[in-house]
Amino acid sequence: MSRLSYPELYETFWGPHGNHFLPNAISYLPVQLLLSEVQTRYGFHGAGGEDPIIAGKSCGHIFMKGESCYRCKDCALDDSCVMCVRCFHATHHENHNVTFYIAQQSGGCCDCGDQEAWRYPTGCRYHPPAVDASSAPEQTPKAAHRPLNFANNPPTLSNRPSVPPELWDSMSRTVAYALDFILDTLDYSPDETFLAASEEALSNQPTADPLRKDLYAVVVWNDDKHSFDEVIRHLSDTCGCTVEEAANHARKIDEHGRDIVEMSNFNPRLLEIAQAIAKIDLGVTVRRAYDSFREQIAGVLVEWLLDLTKCRFLSDTMIIREVIANEFFNPRRKDIHSLLQNPECAKVLQEINNPFRLDWMFLYHTRLWKKPRLNLKELYVSILTLSHEHKISVAIHFANVYHWVIDSYLLVDREAETSIKYFALQLFTVPSVAAHIVQDHQIISRLLAIITSFFTNQIRDKRVAYPPDPRAQIDVDTFPFKSKRFMPVFSDLRYIAHNRSVQELIAHDRSYLEQFASTCRLFMCINPNKRAASSHVEYETDAWISVFNVTLSLSRVIKVYGEAFVLASPPELIEAIYCVIGNIFEICTLQDERMDRIKFAPIEFHDVALGEKTVQIVKFDIMEGWVSFHHSLHWLLAELLKHVDMLSDESLRPHGFNNIREVIKSRAATHGVLTLIDFPLRVLAMIAQIRTGLWVRNGFVIRGQLLHYRDFMLRELCYDQDLFVLQSAFVLLDDPDAALISIIDRFQLIDWFNGAIISAVYDGPHLYSMVEEILYIFITILSENASACQMSLRTAVRREIIHALAVGACTYTDLVKRVAERMVDDVCFDHVLREATNFRAPESTTDTGIYELKDECFDEVNPFFYHYTRNKREEVESILKTRLKKKTGVADPVIVPQPIGITSGPYQIITTVFDSAILLRVMFYCIDNILTYTETVDKPPPSSEAILDQTLHLIMLGIIERGQCFAELTAYHKLEGQKGLIDVLCDLEHHPIHKAYRMRVGWILQHLEEHVPGHVVAKPGGPADPEEAKKRAAKARQVAIMKQMKAQQSSFAMNFEEDFEDEDEDKDMLDPDEEFVSFGTCIVCQEDLNSSKGFGALGLIQPSRLNSYVNEALLAPANMDHSASSRLDTHFPPKDAEAIDALKRAASPSFDGFPIHYTKFGLYGSVCSHMMHLDCFQVYNGQRNHPESIARKEYMCPLCKSLGNVVLPVSVPSTVPLNTQPFSDWVRSPDPQLDSLQAKTGTGEFVFWAAQDTGYVPYAKADQGDNTDWHKMLDTLIVVTKNFSQQTRHLRERPEPELSERGAGLYLPEDLVGYTLSAVEVAQRGIGNATTLLVDRIPDPTFRMVRGMIANLTRLAALHFKSRPDEGRDAIRQAIVKRLLPEWSRTSLTSLPYPLLLREPLTILVETAAVSPEMLRHALIPLYYACLARTVIGMVYQTHSLSQFAGYESLFGDLRMFCMSVVRQSPVIEHTAEIVFDAFGEGRIEKLLYTFTLPFLRRAAVLCRAILPSQFPTPDFGSIENCEYARLLQLLGIPPLSELPMHDTLKTLLFGWCSHYGQSHAASQLNCGVTLEYSSIYRIAELPLVLDSLFGEEEKLMVCKRCKTVPVDAAICLICGTICCMQSHCCKDTDTKERGECNLHTRECGGAVGIYFLVKRCSLLYIYAGNGSFVQAPYLDVHGEIDISMRRGRRQYLHHARWEEVRKTWLSHGIPTFIARKLESTVDSGGWETL
Repeated sequence: MSRLSYPELYETFWGPHGNHFLPNAISYLPVQLLLSEVQTRYGFHGAGGEDPIIAGKSCGHIFMKGESCYRCKDCALDDSCVMCVRCFHATHHENHNVTFYIAQQSGGCCDCGDQEAWRYPTGCRYHPPAVDASSAPEQTPKAAHRPLNFANNPPTLSNRPSVPPELWDSMSRTVAYALDFILDTLDYSPDETFLAASEEALSNQPTADPLRKDLYAVVVWNDDKHSFDEVIRHLSDTCGCTVEEAANHARKIDEHGRDIVEMSNFNPRLLEIAQAIAKIDLGVTVRRAYDSFREQIAGVLVEWLLDLTKCRFLSDTMIIREVIANEFFNPRRKDIHSLLQNPECAKVLQEINNPFRLDWMFLYHTRLWKKPRLNLKELYVSILTLSHEHKISVAIHFANVYHWVIDSYLLVDREAETSIKYFALQLFTVPSVAAHIVQDHQIISRLLAIITSFFTNQIRDKRVAYPPDPRAQIDVDTFPFKSKRFMPVFSDLRYIAHNRSVQELIAHDRSYLEQFASTCRLFMCINPNKRAASSHVEYETDAWISVFNVTLSLSRVIKVYGEAFVLASPPELIEAIYCVIGNIFEICTLQDERMDRIKFAPIEFHDVALGEKTVQIVKFDIMEGWVSFHHSLHWLLAELLKHVDMLSDESLRPHGFNNIREVIKSRAATHGVLTLIDFPLRVLAMIAQIRTGLWVRNGFVIRGQLLHYRDFMLRELCYDQDLFVLQSAFVLLDDPDAALISIIDRFQLIDWFNGAIISAVYDGPHLYSMVEEILYIFITILSENASACQMSLRTAVRREIIHALAVGACTYTDLVKRVAERMVDDVCFDHVLREATNFRAPESTTDTGIYELKDECFDEVNPFFYHYTRNKREEVESILKTRLKKKTGVADPVIVPQPIGITSGPYQIITTVFDSAILLRVMFYCIDNILTYTETVDKPPPSSEAILDQTLHLIMLGIIERGQCFAELTAYHKLEGQKGLIDVLCDLEHHPIHKAYRMRVGWILQHLEEHVPGHVVAKPGGPADPEEAKKRAAKARQVAIMKQMKAQQSSFAMNFEEDFEDEDEDKDMLDPDEEFVSFGTCIVCQEDLNSSKGFGALGLIQPSRLNSYVNEALLAPANMDHSASSRLDTHFPPKDAEAIDALKRAASPSFDGFPIHYTKFGLYGSVCSHMMHLDCFQVYNGQRNHPESIARKEYMCPLCKSLGNVVLPVSVPSTVPLNTQPFSDWVRSPDPQLDSLQAKTGTGEFVFWAAQDTGYVPYAKADQGDNTDWHKMLDTLIVVTKNFSQQTRHLRERPEPELSERGAGLYLPEDLVGYTLSAVEVAQRGIGNATTLLVDRIPDPTFRMVRGMIANLTRLAALHFKSRPDEGRDAIRQAIVKRLLPEWSRTSLTSLPYPLLLREPLTILVETAAVSPEMLRHALIPLYYACLARTVIGMVYQTHSLSQFAGYESLFGDLRMFCMSVVRQSPVIEHTAEIVFDAFGEGRIEKLLYTFTLPFLRRAAVLCRAILPSQFPTPDFGSIENCEYARLLQLLGIPPLSELPMHDTLKTLLFGWCSHYGQSHAASQLNCGVTLEYSSIYRIAELPLVLDSLFGEEEKLMVCKRCKTVPVDAAICLICGTICCMQSHCCKDTDTKERGECNLHTRECGGAVGIYFLVKRCSLLYIYAGNGSFVQAPYLDVHGEIDISMRRGRRQYLHHARWEEVRKTWLSHGIPTFIARKLESTVDSGGWETL
């Protein structure tokens, strides 16, 4: 069944009322067209246009695959709220955090106009709010569940057409039949691709076929694991079909989700085929053809129903959707008895009472395949957008079957990405819907039950047990933990719980927290670790990765649950705390039977004495016991304790508690609190030991767990929570010493803080590392205030950003890796970032955007910030000290710590810990033990710097927080031998080894003296003054030594110069013939490159095309050697980018590339600046593995990896003087000979310079003479150019001899040398400044390359004149002069009938440079005037296409007279010339002549500077600012056109050339024979400034010219602007190479080179001769970073420097080398030709 059946369905649907659906222009529905397509095509009641604006109606636009959508984090309520392009541009989002996405599949919808989706009204002009919208829907659900039945009362709302009752019945009946047919078919469909094992099992499959016919079909299902080519080959092999048939099957499988590949009644063969297909893990089923056919019909019906949702009843767009929704919300018409006959249906009916059709569709979604699944999701969304009541009803039905949906998703769904489970995102994020299904349909309870059953592996018969067995235990090595599909289940729970309406339920109803805490108990202490003490762990399992994935998902939900209690009252919060504590006690005391009693022992207490204090604390040894990273209940408790405003003394007193300690005491005494905090404390002690290196034998597993635990993604959810629980112990316990001693005992440092510097537990380095770790814990507990003072998220974000950037400026991506994920996702993050930082925009091509901290923000930096590592702390401390030095001028400034700043709440008493004698003991022995160790071994112990830094910081904190109390404690409390803290500080202050701490100790003692005067006694400074004297003496000695060394150096230099002069004299006496000019060293053998041994430069000859498009000539700048202006300013992001793009689209929707038909073909030569001996080249090229094409004679430079295919000779520039003979005498002395070596076409070209000349003799066949090296180099050039010449004859328009004649093929002076000069000149346009000429900026390797090619032309000519002393140069020179003189071309017997004006003047100049460089200036003058004359002819024919612009100042004298004298000899064009002059005016013609002839002068200058640099130096132009044209004429010594009347010889030449042209056959009315080329600055196609401008309505305009469709993956040719299908089957070439359209278009446009912008991949594609490379796009996001494939989703802007780099790479012909280097550096699998 196909679209052919649609007319019958539609007619059944509307009966005799077709006029309500069809336009008046047609009476019936055309075959193969959907109703929505017809209505849109004919504009039926506004179809296809903009929908009418209805106040209060949301947009509801359903996104198709590949469509763009926007999300504004500032406006959206959560990350599921998005806008379509139309609505986004209709709303204001200036300075908002906007992200941009491409829909990967259809099904989502635009939320614009939905009150529950946005923080505040967005102001969309298309979707204004309802007039009576006074209350937000999230307050209460708008409607309770009730059937939506309009069968008896069709809707008759105002402004809506009425529906006849009989039509309503007809529509409802047809939809009901269609839905029932779909469900009846799916009753017998399998949930997964199960292949029958035998014929008997095959025949016993459930079927709807009453006759049970034995006709079966093999169905192959889609997946994401196999490529097209793999499936095509496999199907072709297994099914015996052709490649075309297999490709068709593969296309359908990918597009639809499945396809029938074989059908037969011979079961054994079908089973054999299916089993063969399944061998590569392809999904395949064999079922009765009857059932398969019904399923195909069901798929068509789903598509038909979806089309109905897009149609309208007259002008109403909702009535048809209401009909469909009404039938979805009704039960099936099939009787219950029939359904019970099917076992699968019976199971459903047992659990769901009276299911509706929608329930069944949700349940059977897994049985469908890709296309109908996506169609159904679109259909459901269209129902959701009808009204809020519809949304509630759909959510209720979804909640009823949610556990079935999750079962299928977790266990059997073969295409998880199209699962109906993801439909939950459309429902659970709506506040009113979430509250309704949570309160009335227990969705949270179901979710928690599913999580419990799944992770305890309660799975039977592909079903997760519901309700779960509470006694089941977790095993991290089972399937559930290895599955990756569990994460969206946690996401659903988080989305639901995040809604404010649901959070109110959680806060006020204790049962929600009890259920959640019960679920958290499952994950308490899972995957514990035990230290491997004696031997390494043999087998390192990776189960910990899965456990951490679960932990990450669960901890995010914990965060949301904890935040919900901000809405609670103090009694509700206290009850929640009691609930969590009770669960923790059950776990810690092993009351929970699921705890492993082998690994975890019951809690025991023991007495620990520290100094004079003895307390009873929990007994546990980290070195021997099992410790887990995962304590979810503690994390939940931490979240509850963060609501400090409700736990303050003031808030608790009305409820019978004086403080939080009393709250906890009622449920947990001191032992209870110590038990409560011990598990997080064990984790902190364990990670300290891991960082110290005590767990190395546990392998990478333990290191990986530590890295994840403290990683920025989990840090805030796990590590920070454990620290806060430990910090809370000092508030919850009456005696903070108990907490301090517990920490010290768990770190096993009791002995250390009792004064022993040797530990029985740790060896030396480990001991001091553990001391450093415990001090870090103490500092964090006593200074960290984020959780303790309920810091606002904005303040916390600012603090994190400041501390992340205090280490150094970084990119946005690096910054977000240093900040907790929750903070980065918050709406305030980017705003705070702008407030606290300066953004340094990227400038060059390699730059990225950098964020730098503002200077004033450094005042907020705490170097002991608890997220810093030791190295980062030291870096920050150094930065802060440097800053303080600049501000204060103090050499060693003291960084004073900031107070904790907790002014209210229960945690404000945390600072009283500084009054503890135990903490004082900690400080004392940290210093005293270091000093004792130093005195003992005369060097400081390991980690002593860090320990002293932290200890002094802790003391300074005590002074800041508890000044007087802390000072008195230090003064009066003595410890070791009546020594106190002040005594050891005094010892430290003047200790010779620990001088770095003198200033800090001085600061401490000074402030202690202020509080307790007289107790700080200054100790003698010791050898301070003698030490300073020593320093001064040492400095004086150093100065004396430096003076002595300087005198010795001067003496040595004088002697050396004398020796050097002697060597120069010796060199002068050498024989001049023995001198060799060196060109450097060979890059292979490293020997000198000189004339003693043949060598050459490594070069590349490549095919190329330059544009000959003459438009825009009047817009060309006067000086192309100045920097050109660009539409892009250097500011990033570009200013007013969207407005500029809008204007550009309005003016021209295309990309303004060059038309592909206006191109000129040629060969471009280049060198990589490296040289090699010929012998070395042959060895190197013969012994390596080639990533390049050997068939094209390519090789790679071994040093720079540039691509090459020739070796060019290298020579020094010629110093021959220019011919001083007057020009008028020079042109009168030709020698008429050499006719036989000139082409028979009469052009004057020489046959020996043709690429395919049959007279060329290769080195292998030639007589072996003295010139073997250059002959070999000449061979490399001829082989390559001949190959290109043979392949490109169709691209050349000039007359050429036949292949059988001499002189056939590319003409090297024009098509190689001349073209290369043109390309070099083109690449230099728009570059430079007013102080230099073009030739001053060209690098030496380019000049060397030009000389090498000219040298090859010279030697090619010399091969034919071996017998002559001058190698035929004089004869060829005479022939060139003959070509310039018109007398020989006007006779009837002439050998040169081809007019000179039809030849390229630059070509003749190249010929002159090859044989007679001294005549360059003489040849330049007539050739320049020939260029002027031929340009005039070309302008007459081509100016009709030029727009009119303002004229240009005259440089050419009486231009009209000159032009008319040129065309006067040709009556055909004389009249046209007069029309052109009258139409354009002399000023515009002058501008055109200037523009079209300036390139000749620039190219001639390059050639002359390369050949004779000494004869063409840059003249002194003085202070007069001449235009480039005048400066080039002066450089080349050419008289300007304005002086033509003074040069009779030139006038004679011009008359002869013009007469010859006028009389020739080429001067026809249709073809002047002169082609003008593009003479302005080359550019590539213009992309929009804002990347997302390419999507939306603009995307519909990007139509592929080959297949006439909008490409799924569009590629824009940056040369011509053409749209191509990227790697698409629709436009692939049918030849054996299967070239994709990008490769096909490249042959038409750029020749061998292609540059494409891949729109949806946001990258560039370079193509060259069947190879390619992906390149970073020239777009950067708002943070100045690349975003390939738009993974981050941030809006991207065109970057000027990167865009220019693409243009320069193209113009410099660098793409082949770029690709070769990329392929050389990677393992490339090929396949570029398919793109």
